[in-house]
Amino acid sequence: MPKIYTKTGDKGQTSLLGGKRISKSCLEMDAIGEIDELNAFLGILIEEIEDDFKAEKRKLIGVQRSLFVVGAILASVQTKLIKVPKLKNTEVVKLETWIDKMEKELPRLTQFILPTGAEGATCSFYARAICRRAERRIVQLSNVYPLEPIINTYINRLSDVLFVFGRWINMKEGIKEIKWKK
Repeated sequence: MPKIYTKTGDKGQTSLLGGKRISKSCLEMDAIGEIDELNAFLGILIEEIEDDFKAEKRKLIGVQRSLFVVGAILASVQTKLIKVPKLKNTEVVKLETWIDKMEKELPRLTQFILPTGAEGATCSFYARAICRRAERRIVQLSNVYPLEPIINTYINRLSDVLFVFGRWINMKEGIKEIKWKK
């Protein structure tokens, strides 16, 4: 069995898809790292939400799979590879459908709320913050390399899902939202 360590990155270099060696501190790796952190934190969110949210856990696992596709796309920006997975518009539609379904049950939001409440809700709010950071890095990357617009759309919509999901969990758990006061 091959070892997990290759020692090829010991001097601060890594490989993109296709084998091109780059600095671990470059913009591409920063964006990929943000997506990786988001994906890992979604794993925590999945474990923190109650077991009676099975359908939501399945949706979040689907999101994790889509984030692997996003990572692969970001890792291929400097290549001419043609077998890189594509993110489909149906994934954005799934997120929008999920948002619409949750929002039908939620009270209308009329002012800012504090990102607090049940453990699952606070994890969702925190995942949203990570998602927004990833989005900023992807926008920076798209200023250097052409990216398909669906990447930005998907990540933007995912941050919306995570915000609404946090609210929805609090509502399901009977936890009242704390409104921000000026």
